[in-house]
Amino acid sequence: MELLGKTNIDFIGMRKISFVISGIIALIGIIGIIQIGRGAANMGIDFSGGTAMQLKFAQPVTTQQAREALAREGMKEVDLQEIKDGNKLLLKMRKSTGKLADSVQEILKKEFPANPFTVESSTEIGPSIGEKLKSDTLVAVALSLLGIVLYIAWRFDFKFGVGAVVATLHDVLAIIAVFFVMNKEVNLLLVTAVLTIAGYSLTDTVVVFDRIRENLHKSLKDPITLVFNRSINEVLSRTIVTSFTVFMAACSLFLFGGEVIHDFAFALLIGVLVGTYSSIFVASPIVALWEKLPVAEAKP
Repeated sequence: MELLGKTNIDFIGMRKISFVISGIIALIGIIGIIQIGRGAANMGIDFSGGTAMQLKFAQPVTTQQAREALAREGMKEVDLQEIKDGNKLLLKMRKSTGKLADSVQEILKKEFPANPFTVESSTEIGPSIGEKLKSDTLVAVALSLLGIVLYIAWRFDFKFGVGAVVATLHDVLAIIAVFFVMNKEVNLLLVTAVLTIAGYSLTDTVVVFDRIRENLHKSLKDPITLVFNRSINEVLSRTIVTSFTVFMAACSLFLFGGEVIHDFAFALLIGVLVGTYSSIFVASPIVALWEKLPVAEAKP
């Protein structure tokens, strides 16, 4: 399906603008990672430790009603999330104890005597486990990036591997930057989304690199910049159609998947957009700079 038809865009020529944009995004992402490491961001109980309880009420209860009820008893540190399907509430208490969780249940029983509830699930994570999950997360992301370098270096060339890793790292930093700026919760679902997008971005980048390698072998006498631009333009329609398809699937999760995976789906939406951008405007120009190519004169 040719959505755009034949295009003639000088993508490599726009590298300075794209590098400035990507640099700003990466800087915010790095600041976000530092703050996450310090525990200064909106850390979920997966990393900070705490208790999560899911309650099912006989009748609907809004987060505002529950929040006011808990606040009257001095329980202002409880995070509440409404699950509209089934009259459910998700309560999260950072760095809490079993006694605090019991106190919360007693308060809700007292405040809503005509609306009984049952505890569907309760999970408690200690601070030491949270720290271990945090360190394991960093190891997982680092190993995934190393795997990308080795795979791309084996399939293409080392310089292509560096370009793919920088583009993938750019996507990871972009998602973290958005979550940090919007003060969204950093939890294991975010890590899952980040690793998912890393895989998606790599697939998209490989398609572009594959066409570049193919055209490099066909056009040995053409300026390298011309070959890069021609290759990106040739796969542009395919890239946009694929990204749009994935974006629509993630959009369905975001709109209809429920509150529990809302942030996960949001991270996927951001990641698909950024991953498509980085495959075109980050990965290929980096390979060009690695080779010290004459990127100023030739246009597609």
